[in-house]
Amino acid sequence: MEFLDLPPMLGAGGTLRLPGSKSISNRTLLLAALARGETCIRDLLASDDVDRMLDALAKLGVEWSRDGDDGEYLVRGVGGVVPVKSADLFLGNAGTAIRPLTAALALSGGQYRLSGVARMHERPIGDLVDGLRQLGAEIHYEGNDGFPPLQVLPGQIRAGGVVKVRGDVSSQFLTALLMALPLTGTETTIEVVGELISKPYIAITLELMARFGVEVSRVGWERFIVPAGAGYTSPGTIFVEGDASSASYFLAAGAIGGGPVRVEGVGQASIQGDVRFAAALQQLGARVEMGDNWIEARAPAQGRLKAFDLDLNHIPDAAMTLAVAALFADGPCRLRNIASWRVKETDRLAAMATELRKVGASVEEGPDYLRIVPPVRLQPAAIDTYDDHRMAMCFSLVTLGACRVRINDPRCVNKTFPTYFDCFTSIARAIPVIAIDGPSASGKGTVAARVAEALGFAYLDSGSLYRLVALAAMRSGVPLDDEVRVARIAARLAVCFEAGRIVLEKDDVTELIREEICSVGASKVAALPAVRAALLDRQRDFRTAPGLVAEGRDMGSVVFPDAAHKFYLTASVEVRAERRYKQLIDKGMPANIESLSKDLEERDARDAARSVAPLRKLPDAVLLDTTGMTVEEAVAFVLERVRD
Repeated sequence: MEFLDLPPMLGAGGTLRLPGSKSISNRTLLLAALARGETCIRDLLASDDVDRMLDALAKLGVEWSRDGDDGEYLVRGVGGVVPVKSADLFLGNAGTAIRPLTAALALSGGQYRLSGVARMHERPIGDLVDGLRQLGAEIHYEGNDGFPPLQVLPGQIRAGGVVKVRGDVSSQFLTALLMALPLTGTETTIEVVGELISKPYIAITLELMARFGVEVSRVGWERFIVPAGAGYTSPGTIFVEGDASSASYFLAAGAIGGGPVRVEGVGQASIQGDVRFAAALQQLGARVEMGDNWIEARAPAQGRLKAFDLDLNHIPDAAMTLAVAALFADGPCRLRNIASWRVKETDRLAAMATELRKVGASVEEGPDYLRIVPPVRLQPAAIDTYDDHRMAMCFSLVTLGACRVRINDPRCVNKTFPTYFDCFTSIARAIPVIAIDGPSASGKGTVAARVAEALGFAYLDSGSLYRLVALAAMRSGVPLDDEVRVARIAARLAVCFEAGRIVLEKDDVTELIREEICSVGASKVAALPAVRAALLDRQRDFRTAPGLVAEGRDMGSVVFPDAAHKFYLTASVEVRAERRYKQLIDKGMPANIESLSKDLEERDARDAARSVAPLRKLPDAVLLDTTGMTVEEAVAFVLERVRD
């Protein structure tokens, strides 16, 4: 899909099981590959990043297999000796694969090429390479210094000593060195230069290394000592925790959309630092509960989320979710110490600022911070995702402000969470739509209006919109063939349907739009593609809480294909002609039953043959033949189905 349209949501609630953590999955795979013995890995994340690691391990001669029934992976470790000494590895945009593999292969005595997608070649790796060169590794840049692609050649690896690495760009550099150094067999000390960011991710690395038999001592977060004679040994079976970063979207959904939303697979016993996102939500006023393997969040007892000013260096990935949560706060919010966002899958600071502005926020972007002023009202927008899975997932939360959102390139979530949007829509409740269609004079307009009134829903008479656009354009002195200006009018058409009347900019135009001049004008503007596109969005804007009844030809097929209820009203030509005859007579207009019957038959044939939105019953629509029914009976039928 090029894009995914998400409807406005009423709220969120429910329980779901998280996919495995990307960080833990790729670390575990590499450690299992380097270890002695076979490792059974359970709950491994199924995603592009993990696939890149699995592909690379296979090319390097590491044997692994997957049980198709329960998804277990069996990795046969190589005991620290990589079998294949020459390979060309493509690692996509997987930072958790290319960085530790670079370190491990640089100490393996082989010749390797490591590359990725264009964005990977913009993500820095120079500090890691500098650290490896201190050990005698021979690594060359194929393109720009400090960035992939890389050529790794056999080097003269020296034993032991001290290696220095910067800690203020990416914690993955330190992780890569820590995981690779046991291959040297000698005691080596890593000294971190500058502040170490994302410390919780280093804690994950140390915990997993310990499970594979290598205990690293540390002095604060400045010095790490890998012992002599260290070697990885399989723990037998290891479980991958649910992804705490992914949990943040659903916990935020509970805090924004009412909740409760419970995520399973991660909790207070987790080794992942991103579980501290739950504590950040509590500071915003959300009500949060935790167990060893679950977390649950719901909205504040009263009011909106609280405005916040937080240092988020410890949870950089989950912090992105807080940037979108800031849209729902009661004042300006500040996210600090997030400079590492600039070297992720995209420049997340710039990308987040750009997309937040699209939905109406005022944003100040600094070198390592964002200041976000939430809008009074969220604006529908098409969100660009920059091939960054977290941008796509974060901005789905905007829909909980009863605001529709288009996610461009939604497939980018395959990097870590291919089923994300299915999971999100399983716990988010869309504003319901009842779509009613049918041939002329079948009673659909009257029934739709009365159903909307009974339910307290908004009402959309889509058949009037092109007439209204023509009338608004003529009143503004805009030529009806001026596509750009007419489309602009259509996009901001100030119309409402209330109590059987049609109001355009506070003016009752119910009868006026039925006049010949509006009919002719409607035909002209309907032929303009830009106008049709603008009205598609304008129609979707009628979807407001608590719900919408939309009447018209393509309501259930094009405008609201996800409508919760779809009805197709029909009646015999004779009955429809009688109804139209009575309407005309009541208005003091001349009418003839035979002529009306013929007109209806011809119109049915034309409507059914239309190339755009032809007249037909949708497969998922309920058929209602109103030939022998009163209006009250038809309304009761629809209401009964909806309420059931």
